[in-house]
Amino acid sequence: MEKGATLRGRRTLALDLRATEGREVAIALVRSADVLLEGFRPGVMERLQLGPEQVMPTNPRLVYGRMTGWGQTGPRSAQAGHDINYIAVAGALHAIGDCEPVVPLNVVGDYGAGALYLAMGTLAAVLHARESGTGQVVDCAICDGTVSLLSLMHGLHHVGRWKDQRRSNTIDGAAPFYRTYRCKDGKAISVGAIEPQFYKLLLERLQLHETSLFARQHDRSLWGQQISALEPLFLTRKRDEWVAIFADCDACVAPVNSLEESLKDEHLLARQAFTELAGELQPSPAPRFSVSPSRVRLSASVANVEEILEGWQPAEKA
Repeated sequence: MEKGATLRGRRTLALDLRATEGREVAIALVRSADVLLEGFRPGVMERLQLGPEQVMPTNPRLVYGRMTGWGQTGPRSAQAGHDINYIAVAGALHAIGDCEPVVPLNVVGDYGAGALYLAMGTLAAVLHARESGTGQVVDCAICDGTVSLLSLMHGLHHVGRWKDQRRSNTIDGAAPFYRTYRCKDGKAISVGAIEPQFYKLLLERLQLHETSLFARQHDRSLWGQQISALEPLFLTRKRDEWVAIFADCDACVAPVNSLEESLKDEHLLARQAFTELAGELQPSPAPRFSVSPSRVRLSASVANVEEILEGWQPAEKA
């Protein structure tokens, strides 16, 4: 069984869906389920006789969630792909980087534009099913979700406030007050002082508040010179020394932590952002609920379908 938070809390039952017995068990589960999620290419579940038209008549309230990169329809729908391809077509990859596009972690496509959009859509469909008694298919394509995530940039571009080139905008690394800087020890620090009051604090802590070069924050003609002045300045101290300088103010400065460093970050520790499970330190559930807090549990294999169905029965009220 895979370790880590990805499979945490799941009960798993392995089925051979190409075999009659496996399909029958799957259909038995579908009859009692609120949600079915699948991540195959379009047409695979239909060939397994488990597509929406084949199984939803047995459970009219079923929400059938379909996760793909390209969606159930369209010229690319039958093609293979990965996160990098979906965010490339949607326009996100083009906007990230400097001279060349920089490949971000797959939190942008697979998790942000994919899994989270599927979760949101599925929960919305479940609420609709509980009110109406009718389930539906949720077609979640990572390329669609990425386009949706870019709504702000499309809106700004439409009114001439977003340039369609990398590192040409306020929040894509072009601005001296919204980017990362290398420090004396080779580590990096992030600066996000967009608002004027935060920018003022940034200059004060850097002892640049009386320097005329930085007087006009949004004068793009000066950004290059300002960056050229800030880069050697940040190289004069180690990253954690800069963190200490900005620790008690709203200049929007924070360390660029590695994964290992994030495990020891003072704020994340105070938030209990990580939890220990079976001797492994891993991310805690998010978001947090005031009435029904999430429980951290190990994943487990189950022996048969009855064990799963029994667990789906509503708890008896005292």
